[in-house]
Amino acid sequence: MTDRFDAKDLARAVQAGILQPGQDQALLAFLRQQPAHRGSFQLAHVAFYFGAMLIMAAMGWLLTEAWMRIGDIALLVIASLYILLLTVFALNLQRRAQPVAAGVLAAVAVSIVPLAVFAIERLAGWWPLDDAQANYHQYYTYVQGGWLAMEAATVLAGLLMLRLIPYPFIVMPMAVALWFMSMDLSEWFFGSPFSWEQRREVSLWFGLGLLVVFLVIDGRTREDYARWGYLAGVAAFWGGLTLLDSGSELGKAMYCLINVALMGTAVLLRRPVFMVFGALGVAAYLGYLSYEVFAESLLFPVVLTLIGLGVIGLGLVYQKRRERLSHVMRGWLPGWMQAALPALRR
Repeated sequence: MTDRFDAKDLARAVQAGILQPGQDQALLAFLRQQPAHRGSFQLAHVAFYFGAMLIMAAMGWLLTEAWMRIGDIALLVIASLYILLLTVFALNLQRRAQPVAAGVLAAVAVSIVPLAVFAIERLAGWWPLDDAQANYHQYYTYVQGGWLAMEAATVLAGLLMLRLIPYPFIVMPMAVALWFMSMDLSEWFFGSPFSWEQRREVSLWFGLGLLVVFLVIDGRTREDYARWGYLAGVAAFWGGLTLLDSGSELGKAMYCLINVALMGTAVLLRRPVFMVFGALGVAAYLGYLSYEVFAESLLFPVVLTLIGLGVIGLGLVYQKRRERLSHVMRGWLPGWMQAALPALRR
């Protein structure tokens, strides 16, 4: 809190008549007593998340084949120790009022659950749908029915962890596991082999469903679980949408309009993640126009420059009138929708 306000700022407020003499020091003392994590994203938080991603990678998609040769019992013991120690460490950090560090470590512990279940399945010789697997690395690259127990266990572990440490980032490994599960269940439903076209469609519909779920959750919980849910949902939806084969110009134009709608959703919900993916989609469409449709046009770069300047101008307008624009957009929605979705009332 004190990173944004200091004694000079408050002294100027006293001179302007906003605060009474003496109130500035009392307010400054109050702000200094507030936990540093509130209302700010500090450099230390970047270190927390980066460190967590390194551990997730090391015990996940970067796990080498050498680990598959140490023995299933050793693999289970190591994975279980990782989960136990990370959970204990996270609980200790939570008691010491370090919620961000505690939350990311808890998420790492949840992300290692598939490895422990993988070792158990190898020891027991039991695999869902009798689809035995030999290499854990393929969990992140191949759609197989044998991964279903690992994915279900990850979701359950995430729910339990949220009871212990209610931190939104724990939603991320759960969402990834659900995304994998949607692929694996779809292969079981459609039959093998599971084509890239089917994967794209499943990813698109799963992402859309996840967005709807977290749109309903948004605004109903004390912690902002929707933040990471939106990221997972829009990534799955946008990825599937972008990889779809739009053979016609109309299809490509519709792709652009959907991305524009994502940008509008960012304004409506005040969630920058929709703006990021929507802008990437619009940029991809404009890139297609540049290289395929208007490759011989001298005016296209000029027109695109003007559009870019216009977008920057709109950004400046939005920055100044964000609350009013959001309020106006919500006013266009029917009353029942605003009542059903608390996120729209913020």
